[in-house]
Amino acid sequence: MSRSADSASILTHTTSRTSHRGPAFGLDTFSTKDFIVKDFIESLSDAAIPASRRSGPASGQQAFDPKPLIRTFEHALSRLNSLSEELEERENELSGAVRRAEAQHNQNVESLGKKLDQAIDRFQRLDSSLNGNPDDGGPDAGGNAAVRIGERLEELDRQRQRAEDAKGLVIAWQEVSERGDISALERIRQRPRDGKVRCAHIARQLLKISARLDPEGAPHLNGAGKSPNGVRKRPTGGQPRYPTREIIEKFLENLEQDLLVQFDEFYRRPNYDGMRECAIALRDFNDGASVMATYVNQHSFFIDRNQLVTEELSGDVETWDRLQDPDAEPPGVEPTLQSLVDEVRIVVQEESAIIKRAFPYYDEVLIRFLQRIFQQSIQQRLEMVLDKANDLSSLAFLRSLQAARSYIATLVDDLKTHGLTEHPEPVTSQIAAVLDQQLEDLFVPYFVGSSYIEREKKNLEELYSSLLLKFTIYHSRRRKMPTTYFASLAQRGKELAASARDAYMERLDSTDLPATQKAMLLRIAGLKEDHNEKKDIDVTDEDGKLSLQTAKRMLKWLAEGVGRGLELSPSNETPKDVQNLLNLLLTHMGEIYLETALDAASDHAASQENSKNPPDLTHLPALHTLTTILHLLQQTTATILLPLCTPNLTIRREIEKSTNATLLTLESKLSNVLNLTITATLNWVSKCLAQQKKTDFRPKDEDLTLLGSETPACQSVATFLTRVAAQSTAALSGRNLSLFLAEVARGLRSLVLEHLRKYSVNSTGGIIITKDMAKYVDLVRGWPTGEELEPGAMDVLTDVANLFVIGSEALRERLRNAGPEVNELKAYILKREDAGSVGVQAALSAV
Repeated sequence: MSRSADSASILTHTTSRTSHRGPAFGLDTFSTKDFIVKDFIESLSDAAIPASRRSGPASGQQAFDPKPLIRTFEHALSRLNSLSEELEERENELSGAVRRAEAQHNQNVESLGKKLDQAIDRFQRLDSSLNGNPDDGGPDAGGNAAVRIGERLEELDRQRQRAEDAKGLVIAWQEVSERGDISALERIRQRPRDGKVRCAHIARQLLKISARLDPEGAPHLNGAGKSPNGVRKRPTGGQPRYPTREIIEKFLENLEQDLLVQFDEFYRRPNYDGMRECAIALRDFNDGASVMATYVNQHSFFIDRNQLVTEELSGDVETWDRLQDPDAEPPGVEPTLQSLVDEVRIVVQEESAIIKRAFPYYDEVLIRFLQRIFQQSIQQRLEMVLDKANDLSSLAFLRSLQAARSYIATLVDDLKTHGLTEHPEPVTSQIAAVLDQQLEDLFVPYFVGSSYIEREKKNLEELYSSLLLKFTIYHSRRRKMPTTYFASLAQRGKELAASARDAYMERLDSTDLPATQKAMLLRIAGLKEDHNEKKDIDVTDEDGKLSLQTAKRMLKWLAEGVGRGLELSPSNETPKDVQNLLNLLLTHMGEIYLETALDAASDHAASQENSKNPPDLTHLPALHTLTTILHLLQQTTATILLPLCTPNLTIRREIEKSTNATLLTLESKLSNVLNLTITATLNWVSKCLAQQKKTDFRPKDEDLTLLGSETPACQSVATFLTRVAAQSTAALSGRNLSLFLAEVARGLRSLVLEHLRKYSVNSTGGIIITKDMAKYVDLVRGWPTGEELEPGAMDVLTDVANLFVIGSEALRERLRNAGPEVNELKAYILKREDAGSVGVQAALSAV
């Protein structure tokens, strides 16, 4: 064992003597990015192999010696262990430093959090104090300290300013009153910022002082001296020595003129800040009236427009003719007026922005600007347009008035919406009221009292009278007496003219109608423009007939007038205006037109009652047009006019009353015409039945050929009534037609039943009667009587006809079931040729 130890020591000693040091490395070796374990091991191995071995065996094979490698790796492992311990130490030191840093950081965060909470708490207390929190209980509790401080500062500043003004005022007054000098005012005037404003204000105050201390304002003594600037002195005696009012007024006058000149210079550059400064200074001079007048008067819009006051109205002849033609659509607003309004819209919108920049009291300047535009430029052009239209005709004036007001009202609405100085917000209530007032003032002269509605009535009456001229002349000549229209005029105390022609011509000549309007009315009347009033007016039958187109023109003209009134008149005047225009329509369309036509139809129908020829029913076609017009009149009143009068129940009831009276009169006359026509029709039917031969119902055996057809009397009645039904169907409609034909059917039934009682009937004649009665029944069955004729109303004719052909047993059964009509049936049975036979008598006796 000792030997082994010694051997080991020797080996060790030998190894230590013969080996070299291993490679040196530290922590930096392992911290580089290029460190690779495999390369590190190889480097250790290479360092442990002797050079002789690396270079290869020189002589013979040498045995592998692992000891150098073992010693190298042992050395490396030892070094690694020491490095590991060193690394662990450093890691522990760093970990301790991190823990200490984290603890310090946490302390810092906590401390900063407490400081933040304290700051927030202080801010909240300060905010609560400023907002007047009563819970604080401090001296500022219940009030806003900051606001009060600000108010105190402002008050102090005002007091300081008043003190300075008072000081300057006293100094200036002393200089002016004692020396007649205004150098103090000049010094104030030369201040760079608000010098002119303060100077003007102080000068105004000096003028007030002068008015109280120096009421006379001028020297009374000839011996008064003069001041250095040439103003005469006054003797001392407790009053100012110099005429202060004269001095101050002269200074103010010069100051105002200088400011106006300067304002004009700034305006031409333009320099809006300078204009604003001058405007502020000039506010003390008549509340800025001079500077506002200067601004408005020198505006290029008014200068250019003043040169165009005499500009001729545009528009060709065709446009002006269309304006006064009631059947043409209105051409709209006059072009030059339209151009002016369009220009005003642009100028006002652009200028309002400049006014707001140049004037601190811009609303007053804008009001003055708007007033000048409306009261000068627009009003002058509007008057020219309306004067021109009035020279043409009443209708041209009314249409131009409506178009102009509508277009200018649109301008006002656009300006309100744009906002002007408040753009893009709407205008203020004050500016809106000014615009509305200007619009109203433009048109006030044309709506004073009842002037507007009187123009509408005059225009409508002239148009209606012209349109119905030939119709009235035709019917006045036909009747050779005043029509209902002229009779109504007589009741009003007016003297009737000799004829409708003379009355119309006198009306045209008695009024100051323009030549163009007279020509238009003559054209509507169907007369030539060069017509001589002393020449008779030729009329035809067509002129005396009703025309649906004429009625539509009348309603169209009325609708235009009503629509114009809705736009131009105040809403509270609408019911009254509608009533006035409707009364004209009821007079002309109801009385003059429809009632006259009904009177003519009534006269014609009455003349046919006892005609020796088949009645002429040519008046029936007029009834179709009449009922259509009557329906239009009723619908127009009920659906259009009456709703417009709802706000005024009194006028609405009056309109309903007058309309119902007119409609009732017309319907009554229409019923009279139909009744006269029915009477004439039945009278002719009676004449046709009177042509019945006595032998028609008692034919001889050799006359059996009559069994194949109706009797001649029946045929003539059927032919006539077929024509009447065709004419009435073409003329009437609805319930009127049904009522008319139902009455004719009932009349025919009565006449035929009465007719059968006049003739004796044999068995063959009974068959003929059944054919006649069947013809009548079939004829009426084809008429559109509707529900106005009871079902089976004509079947009684068939029943009566059967009484002449059935046997005695059937007669007995028929009479037994006849009820109250049995006596009437017996009268027909007694007309049988075999009425005296036993069977017939037995049947009559059995009931």
